[in-house]
Amino acid sequence: MKYVLFYESADDVLARAPEVFPAHRARIDDFHAQGTLLLVGPFGDPQREGSMSVFSTREAAEAFATGDPFVTIGLVERWYVREWNEVLTP
Repeated sequence: MKYVLFYESADDVLARAPEVFPAHRARIDDFHAQGTLLLVGPFGDPQREGSMSVFSTREAAEAFATGDPFVTIGLVERWYVREWNEVLTP
């Protein structure tokens, strides 16, 4: 089982994201180094479509979101986690 974290962007995400991107990226790197963040990235139109991340545990996904600067300063309007059964895992 994997856990997919979805972000829905606030209206001003593209204008304000650069100011906190370094802290957001540091968080990505930290969770990836721990082995809990497997995949991450925005959809084609992040303003309209948001982004997603795939985690190895629900706890890691929730911890990432609750402490992510994108969330804490309001660049993410809504986030949620869904369970995902990856069928191609060896």
